Amino acid sequence: MNKYFICTLAIAFFPLLAFAQDDARTAREIEAIGKFDFWTVRIMDESAIIGGETSCLFEPAACNDTVTGRKVYVNPEGCLWRTSNVYADVLGVVKTSTSVFPEKRGDGYCARCEVVMEELKVLGLLNMDVAAQGSVFLGKVVEPIKDTKNPQGKLLFGVPFTGTPKAMQLDYKAIVGGEAVRATGLSRKKRLGYKDFADLVLMLQYRWEDEDGNVYAKRVGTAYERITESCTEWQNGHVVPVKYGDITSDPEYEPYMGLIEERLSNYTLNSRGESVPVHEVGWAEPGTRPNHLIIRFSSSYGEAFSGAIGNKLWIDNVKLVF
Repeated sequence: MNKYFICTLAIAFFPLLAFAQDDARTAREIEAIGKFDFWTVRIMDESAIIGGETSCLFEPAACNDTVTGRKVYVNPEGCLWRTSNVYADVLGVVKTSTSVFPEKRGDGYCARCEVVMEELKVLGLLNMDVAAQGSVFLGKVVEPIKDTKNPQGKLLFGVPFTGTPKAMQLDYKAIVGGEAVRATGLSRKKRLGYKDFADLVLMLQYRWEDEDGNVYAKRVGTAYERITESCTEWQNGHVVPVKYGDITSDPEYEPYMGLIEERLSNYTLNSRGESVPVHEVGWAEPGTRPNHLIIRFSSSYGEAFSGAIGNKLWIDNVKLVF
């Protein structure tokens, strides 16, 4: 065989091999930490002006660990999962919110996501209620959170990935269907007049960045299931198939599975290190290979600061199926 042909073949093949190895490692890390058997416990004192309570925040991990103090948490090597548990420092006032918890299951643990109502009291002068949705997702969190503006921008969804899985598999159970409320802490709690449910979501995107640092994406693949009925027994090995391309003509398509609305955009860090929205602008052409993977499990399908208080979603043993 001509040596130049061999060199050309090697140049073309080795990048694909590197991508395959990276994707395999990512899939292994998703599955290993997605057993939710190990957690980092973050022990933190809130500010004295709001009571000075000691609280615990939980993050999935490769081994059990404890972190004490008001410290920014960065995903450790090999851990792609984060939670919606919040460490906020607004004008020097430290407040935490915990809506995801480890829960004992057999010889190990699972993750329990809840919709909770957080109370904020300042020396008996101020009493605020804030609804917090529990979610577990692949990505990062911008810490500490400095304000309540643009809550979507604090959570960075997605990890690099070029694979094309057939499905997402997990164990789950749920308590859902309560009446949704909205509580931002800035106005009175408001009933929203609809029942709230839990979401199991996987999205594959092809993303790119323009010269101004704006990030865009096309949807390559979608696995989306809304849990609309409570089930208190574990649904083991539950499979949510990934459907590729434009799924709007699929018989099982629902509007919430569609392209992400601009006001609800996921966020990411651009090449300048800025948190920017990912503008999902269309469906990818058949055969398009993704470069990012989003997985998100949430106890509520509503927008930030809304949900049915008491909704719960338990998840365990998450993995990709190829």
